[in-house]
Amino acid sequence: MVDETELREQMIDAFENADYPVSSPMDLVPALPDGPGTKFESGDFSMTAMELNTKTTGGDFPYDDVESLVDDLLRELKKQDEL
Repeated sequence: MVDETELREQMIDAFENADYPVSSPMDLVPALPDGPGTKFESGDFSMTAMELNTKTTGGDFPYDDVESLVDDLLRELKKQDEL
């Protein structure tokens, strides 16, 4: 079972050091600890940042802060039945 709180924390940790506002997914890559290969894992869920970008719309850019970015990504993962 996926712990959404844990997943949210992982995403915030990974994306929080981006230079906000960000206008595209490419603006997030330099902030990722392992680049596009950065993994988000909880329970039976495991996805890299690159997979996250391809399995979702990537978000509704631009984003002014990490919380709204992560909220949208989690919402879309639920909509895509990934969570």
